[in-house]
Amino acid sequence: MLLALTHRSFAGRNNERLEFLGDAILNFVAGEALFDRFPLAREGQLSRLRARLVKGETLAVLARGFDLGDYLRLGSGELKSGGFRRESILADALEALIGAIYLDAGMEVARERVLAWLAGEFEGLTLVDTNKDPKTRLQEHLQSRGCELPRYEVVDIQGEPHCRTFFVECEVVLLNEKSRGQGVSRRIAEQVAAAAALIALGVENGND
Repeated sequence: MLLALTHRSFAGRNNERLEFLGDAILNFVAGEALFDRFPLAREGQLSRLRARLVKGETLAVLARGFDLGDYLRLGSGELKSGGFRRESILADALEALIGAIYLDAGMEVARERVLAWLAGEFEGLTLVDTNKDPKTRLQEHLQSRGCELPRYEVVDIQGEPHCRTFFVECEVVLLNEKSRGQGVSRRIAEQVAAAAALIALGVENGND
């Protein structure tokens, strides 16, 4: 597992091979889950959804959610330049971690971890528009009706620093009750809450 946290700037023996393996596992698990979740989706739609799930920005957000950067082994140059915060380094380390989990515990455990980490992102997916996230779709829906923008509030944070869960409420003027979401980062929790608000508004049905 230590090797998964070792950047190439730190040592010749580093996490690049594990990153390669983890990337393959991540793409497979995400693709398999999307195939099951959207039985009527076309190949192009599934590909775009998978790209959203496994893109570097998403992986970096997940990595920051449990402070993965604090555990990375970086060379002095990367440390001085803030490499532990860099999106590409965090995303690569998360993929390497997936590869290490697979080698240490097998495919089922690796699949369970990947699906748990991506749970919030899956909740925000829809075939209505695979290029816009739930927060954007909710904002545009409300703007088209001349309504106030939604308000998001973090109501609770649970867990240890390396494994936090954020709980968010979303207030929409057209709804009597606030929608709720949770995830390993504030951003993911807000996306889940926005997706729930869209369903409550009748804009999306949750099965698209």
